[in-house]
Amino acid sequence: MTTLLVIAKEPLPGRVKTRLTPPFTPVEAAALAEAALADTLAAVAAAPAERRVLVLDGRPGPWLPPGFEVLPQSAGTLDERLAAAFGACAGPALLIGMDTPQVTPELLTVGWDGYDAWFGPAVDGGFWALGLAEPDPELLRGVPMSLPTTGAAQYGRLSSAGLRIGRLPALRDVDTAEDARLVAAGAPEGAFAARLAALATAVRR
Repeated sequence: MTTLLVIAKEPLPGRVKTRLTPPFTPVEAAALAEAALADTLAAVAAAPAERRVLVLDGRPGPWLPPGFEVLPQSAGTLDERLAAAFGACAGPALLIGMDTPQVTPELLTVGWDGYDAWFGPAVDGGFWALGLAEPDPELLRGVPMSLPTTGAAQYGRLSSAGLRIGRLPALRDVDTAEDARLVAAGAPEGAFAARLAALATAVRR
C-alpha cells in the first residue's frame, strides 16, 4: 500500500501564501493557507494508505488530524527537500503539497499495477502530485523548481528513466487571489472555500 506524503509549511503570517498579499493581509493569507492545509490533510486522512506523513517546515498545530507522522523538512532547495521526503520511504509513495485544497481521496487512491510513477500536472506548469513505486531521490535532485517549465522537466526526468507513468488530472495551485476564487468555486464544501467566503463577507461589511 502507498505512503502518502504532504510537504507543507506551518501557516504563519508572512511565511505562506505571500502572493495573496495584496489583496489579502498576511494574517488573512495565513488563514487561507491553514484552511488549504486542513482540506489537504482531510483528503489524505480519508484515502487508503500504509503511512500518512506530513513533511513540515515549522511546528504542528490544531489543524493536524490524528494518524499522521510528522517529519521535519530537510535543508536545501525545494528539489532537495522533495528528494529527502521520498528518501524516507521504503515502498510506493505519493507526494503532494498544500496548495491544492480541492484534492479528493479518490485522486490520491492510485494503483501500481502497470505503473512505476504517477504524475499530477498543475495548471501553472508545475506539478501537484508525484508518485514513485520505488522512491529514488535522484529522480528529483536537480530539477528546477517553481518555474513554468518545472512540470515538464520533472515529467521528462521520469520518462528518461524509462518509468511507466500514470497521469492524474491537472489541478490549479492556489497562488493568487484569482486562483483562490477559482479553486473555492470548484470545491465549495471545503474549509478553504468557507474561509475565503468569510473573508469576502468581512470585507463587504
